[in-house]
Amino acid sequence: MGIKVLLRGLTPVGVASSWVLGTLSWAAFGPGAYSIVCLYFVIGSLVTKVKLEQKQKEGTAEARSGRRSLGSVFGSGIAGIVCTLLALVTGNPDLWRIGFVASFVSKFADTVSSEIGKAYGTKTYLVTSFQQVPRGTEGAVSLEGTGAGILGAMGLSAVAIVLRQVTWMDAVLVVVAAVVANYLESVLGATVQGTGKVQWLTNDIVNGLQISLAAIIALGLHHYWGLII
Repeated sequence: MGIKVLLRGLTPVGVASSWVLGTLSWAAFGPGAYSIVCLYFVIGSLVTKVKLEQKQKEGTAEARSGRRSLGSVFGSGIAGIVCTLLALVTGNPDLWRIGFVASFVSKFADTVSSEIGKAYGTKTYLVTSFQQVPRGTEGAVSLEGTGAGILGAMGLSAVAIVLRQVTWMDAVLVVVAAVVANYLESVLGATVQGTGKVQWLTNDIVNGLQISLAAIIALGLHHYWGLII
């Protein structure tokens, strides 16, 4: 029964790679971290199906109707995997947990922002020039999508507090890191990815860069905050 549910949102290879991610998350940070991964997967998969028929007609729907492959899992979880490995190797899970949470909050916010923007965005603007462009354009943002993304980041960060993965102060830093990383990801999409000048810069690689940046920013802010208090 469980595998049937997973296959609705993942390809078989995606299931295998997600199992690795989930196992490492539990081993490094406990069931709370594993729950965050599961929530990201479940809600992220559901939000891709919002107005799916409309998105398919406009050519903005995710490939395979949102089912995630190995590349998608990599783009969503590579920073989290690195944080789990560093936590296990260094024996300092409290530090690396912040980067782990930030990476998933960032990707969750990005997914919510993108999918809600493509579904309900009335006016979409290129983040670098504020020129109005069609929904689904790389590097484009909308008021509806941006608002949904920020709420998504706040919501998953609040869950992380309840699951005792981060303190309330670190949750604030995580939200800031996620918003900044998502903005820079949009800039990269508008200036490089959307132009097609760099063929190897796929959406999965951009996502991997985004969540890695979110983790780095959150860890940096946490370190800086520790120095001034």
